[in-house]
Amino acid sequence: MTVSTLTREEELDWLALTLVPGLGARTAGKLLARFRTPREVLRASRTELEASGIAGSVAQSIASGCSYEDAAAQQEKMLQAGAVLVTLADPRYPARLREIFDPPIVLFARGRTELLNSLCLGIVGTRRPTPYGLNVTERLSGDLARAGLTIVSGMARGVDTAAHRGALAAGGDTIAVLGCGVDVVYPSENRRLAAEIASRGLIISEFPMGAPAYPQNFPIRNRIISGLSLGVLVTEGAQYSGSAITARLALDQGREVFAVPGSIVSKMSWGPNLLIKQGAKLVQDWNDVVEELPAEERRLLAERKQGRLFGGSDETGGEQQASNTGENLSPIARKILGLLKVETATHIDDLLERAEDVSSSEVIAALFELELLGVVRQLPGKNFAKVW
Repeated sequence: MTVSTLTREEELDWLALTLVPGLGARTAGKLLARFRTPREVLRASRTELEASGIAGSVAQSIASGCSYEDAAAQQEKMLQAGAVLVTLADPRYPARLREIFDPPIVLFARGRTELLNSLCLGIVGTRRPTPYGLNVTERLSGDLARAGLTIVSGMARGVDTAAHRGALAAGGDTIAVLGCGVDVVYPSENRRLAAEIASRGLIISEFPMGAPAYPQNFPIRNRIISGLSLGVLVTEGAQYSGSAITARLALDQGREVFAVPGSIVSKMSWGPNLLIKQGAKLVQDWNDVVEELPAEERRLLAERKQGRLFGGSDETGGEQQASNTGENLSPIARKILGLLKVETATHIDDLLERAEDVSSSEVIAALFELELLGVVRQLPGKNFAKVW
């Protein structure tokens, strides 16, 4: 895992810049592009800052250095909570998030920071899901996590909570993006879930330590959920909701948008049904998501999946957890999987001919085993292919 090379003083500079009153992420990014480091920004005169297009009051706050005291307090809170700072200059900073219009200049993080650059999928939806919405979210989240995707959500009530739980139950990876400080649990009933994510996954926020969960923070954090992700899946939500905002942000960022169809008489299905009408990919199972991803990402997922099937480490370097779906393949199933090609049809007669010393009944049993695990798909005409 790559670690930060920031000194204590450099971390203080980044925190001080982040805490300047009235300085947003976009403007802070422009200042860093001009002055190169937070220290140079903070040392600049008010005249120099105003010449960069900064409002007079914000320029005065920067030049006064008034945010350093708060920055020192933040460092102490980070130490107590076991949090780290991931800055724009840090090699751990997510490459996809860096590409958006207004990337946060810092991320506060608790947990496995290596997940920041894993293959992520955002799953979002209503805080008041139906039983159908909860069931669909947990099932898809678990299946997609088993396929090798890191599930990203906001740890809110409802769909977000189901998404995280589904991923963890499948032994997969998950990232919670908060609209408050990473040391604040919101909602409070998710205290145990937050502890599990911090231990097995990752909790991040651009809001400082101790920041309350103000309502205006959640639309701001939604751009991080979509920015981290290859795409966003909406499982259930009203027509005008936070999940709809996240879907729009995903489109603006050039991400894929997926949606689970629901009953036309359920208000909680209006959002995803409308997204489908507008061109979002309809999702019935996990493979509907994976097959829409770019070829290189599908290849990486296939490699990670096979790494889990045959034992060893995935691309994040984490320990492989035993799957309760029987992913320890039989020797014959391993042999048959090795004979199949990704998304290329192979007839069963060819498999029987190439699988030496294996009977036809053993080949059929192995194919059935691989289909149940979701790594092989049967095509028309007794043809088979690896998924992805």
